[in-house]
Amino acid sequence: MPRPRLDDLQRDLGHARTALRDLVLERVRSPVTVHALHLVAGLLAEASTTTPSSAFYDRLCSASCELTGLRRALVLLYDEPLRDVRAAGSHGLDVELFDDVHAGMAPVALRALAEDRVLVIDAAQEDALPPRYVERLGLRTVLIAPMSAGGRGYGVLLADRGPEDFAPTEAQQDLLWAIGKGAALATASRLAARQQERAKALQDRIDLAREVHDGVVQRLFGVSLALSSSGELPAESRERCREEVQLALEDLRNAINRPLGRRPPETTTTLHEVLRATARRHPDLDVGVTEGEDVAVPPHLEPIAQSVLAEAVRNARKHADPTRLTVRLQRRGETFVLAVVNDGVSEARTHAHGLGLRLAAFEALQQGGLLEYGPRDGAWEVKLTMPVAADG
Repeated sequence: MPRPRLDDLQRDLGHARTALRDLVLERVRSPVTVHALHLVAGLLAEASTTTPSSAFYDRLCSASCELTGLRRALVLLYDEPLRDVRAAGSHGLDVELFDDVHAGMAPVALRALAEDRVLVIDAAQEDALPPRYVERLGLRTVLIAPMSAGGRGYGVLLADRGPEDFAPTEAQQDLLWAIGKGAALATASRLAARQQERAKALQDRIDLAREVHDGVVQRLFGVSLALSSSGELPAESRERCREEVQLALEDLRNAINRPLGRRPPETTTTLHEVLRATARRHPDLDVGVTEGEDVAVPPHLEPIAQSVLAEAVRNARKHADPTRLTVRLQRRGETFVLAVVNDGVSEARTHAHGLGLRLAAFEALQQGGLLEYGPRDGAWEVKLTMPVAADG
């Protein structure tokens, strides 16, 4: 799915919020309409808070079941950092059962988004859902509601009554459709907030470049003019040049103390969960942890660790022909180490690596760590070393 632009998201949110009440009232005609509207309003309000996304979508699933009389619900979202779908929240189901879910598993979800309506699927008769989930969860009648707003799809909401067939009413379907709209708007609001943060970071860099130009560069330019003049400089001019150089150095020190690199995207999962999901998603890669299965990743290092792992896997897929990918986790005093090794690098490819690893290396430096990558013992190793103590 293409990344929505910030101005598009803000426009969609403005239009959609204005029209949402009318849409719900038009589609939902049942005694619980007011309750549904309160739920949607609550979702939109929560979208601008710091509520973790997993708790937010769990609440959405729980409320969906409460309103519609269903028993189980699951939200599948497109995850931009993963470049795939993921299970974001659930009710009546263990979300970890869906660690290996991916975008190609259920084309029917894309159909629900394209048609912008709730689809009723007979899982026992139709080949619309992955057989292993149908058998494992005893799926029968499943409702799939689109989470879309402003012409963009963000995911789907699936719900059922457990292992039983039933005929959903029109009111149930309309309620689920309305809840999907509210969830999509809340998701869009969260995305807009993240885009605003990125825009602010970009503006900070522009301001920093201007500050360096207007301060450091101009001071040094003045010094160079003074030094390039013919004849001996008077003592007063030499002292002035010395002061200007010192001020330029001070300005430069202040400038380089600012974080300039991109920050890894926020995450609601753990590195160990991502490792398990990676192993399920790439069964041919034989992903395994050879050291440190019990090593806990410090929470503030989860984003950078997951970012490096994702880049290492993508790099292996793109630039090598691996059959095995091994992971080592270590805690050495106040240092955390993550090493990812793939065995698929030939002599011709020992210098092949992507831009993603270079950006990840910059992220590590920004946080006081180090990312190393290159050939080692006939394989390719990506090694992240980070201080355990959080900055500030």
